Amino acid sequence: MLEFKSWRDFREFEQTTKNQARYVRAPEVEAFLNTVLQTTEKRVEVIAKDQILWRAQLGCDWEPIYEENEYIDDGPTPHPPERMKPLSGRANEGRANPKGIPYLYLATNRDTALAEVRPWLGSYISVGQFKTSRELRLVNCTTGQNGFLVYPKEPSAEKREESVWTDIDRAFARPVTPSDDIADYAPTQIIAELFKANSFDGVAYRSSLGDGHNIALFDLDMAKLVRCSLFEVKSISFEFQESANPYIIRTDYDIDVTYDN
Repeated sequence: MLEFKSWRDFREFEQTTKNQARYVRAPEVEAFLNTVLQTTEKRVEVIAKDQILWRAQLGCDWEPIYEENEYIDDGPTPHPPERMKPLSGRANEGRANPKGIPYLYLATNRDTALAEVRPWLGSYISVGQFKTSRELRLVNCTTGQNGFLVYPKEPSAEKREESVWTDIDRAFARPVTPSDDIADYAPTQIIAELFKANSFDGVAYRSSLGDGHNIALFDLDMAKLVRCSLFEVKSISFEFQESANPYIIRTDYDIDVTYDN
């Protein structure tokens, strides 16, 4: 049974593939990926045929409104079916797919799919229900850990594995913005391709924006659109948590400092 050599293995893999090399891999990178593959046996998730999944796309289409055969205005309507799936052979960089190789990104519930497109107040979102075409085997990367695992010295093999998969979980779940450097996707793209090359149908990962899970399917035909609805964003709620200690800038005129709770 292969074991990770360190609880920091994913972080070293991430730095190597982002900043050094990703197409011709060093032996230690290959060893890491072989260990990831072997430890997926505990993370296989099977989705039944005809399971309903969700996909959201910002925006809508428009259709004319008539009153007694007289054109009044254009009204919003959901995107057409061809807009709700990626085009074959065309794709931007994604957290699981390389540029030009489209995957089908879905969510396990509607609200997670809605949140993942990061809408703004008043925007329209087309939301499709997709039904799986057959039974699917996924690698579920979710771990239930929200924070980093840090050890002062190398822990047991079990703890090393837990730490590595927690880092993989965080990497897939990390929110993506249009300004992200595409190299940020390299580690998760390589891991997703590893699963694809070993006969898995997709990867499941935690959503940082909703309660459900996200799913990336490697074949666009693994799920079919069966229904599409249109939603308008009526309110948006944010929650903030301080994540580091503050600092105080002192001047020659400071006599004392008051700290706010």
